[in-house]
Amino acid sequence: MVFHNSKLPKDYKFDYQQKFEEVNIASFDGAILNGLLFKAEKSKGLVFYLHGNAGTLETWGKIAKIYTSLGYDIFILDYRSFGKSDGEIENEDQLSKDISIVYKKVTEKYSQNKIIIAGYSIGSGFAAKLALENNPKALILQAPYYNFLELSSSRVPFFPDFMKKFSLETNLHLPKVKSPIYIFHGIDDQLIPIDNSIRLKKLLKSNVCFYPLKNQEHIGVNENEDFQEQLKIILE
Repeated sequence: MVFHNSKLPKDYKFDYQQKFEEVNIASFDGAILNGLLFKAEKSKGLVFYLHGNAGTLETWGKIAKIYTSLGYDIFILDYRSFGKSDGEIENEDQLSKDISIVYKKVTEKYSQNKIIIAGYSIGSGFAAKLALENNPKALILQAPYYNFLELSSSRVPFFPDFMKKFSLETNLHLPKVKSPIYIFHGIDDQLIPIDNSIRLKKLLKSNVCFYPLKNQEHIGVNENEDFQEQLKIILE
């Protein structure tokens, strides 16, 4: 109910009109996870990007130019069972392990003070946990939820909590993150209401900047002009 995966053939050829390389990394159980690393002309660092619960690198790769044009490489991971990645998603711990292993592998060539972790929607909870476990330059959250267990209860109240495989307690992880945190949320988001970000901001002190985006729904935050203006400042 959480992840709407779609597959790509193993021999699928990505076609993006910019410099990139395909990366395959073995996870803890041998599953091969697929990602794309897009390169800036003169790289200032890396954005490690965790996308939403639908779509694959075939579509998510389209956001790369927004970041590479500002001088940052960007790595985007397809979760297991998405795109060309192996395996099936079973629970939160499994997916967290995947992300941690891929992060450590991809970031071997980048120092921590040049890495920005970013997460969109479902990816925001994993991004917050990853930032807590590491020491990135910054954390960017797009349309995050306060607590996924709470959010899912409001969506499917008939489904008992003890049967849910994901809790994703962003509200517990975020206050422990030492890096600067930037939160972006569409005012018109009906899927994950902006109140989630407002509540997260209240938990934090001096290391957070919150940007409500006017006329913005859940989809398309990366393409939002106000977001791009703030991103340019962040990535300077």
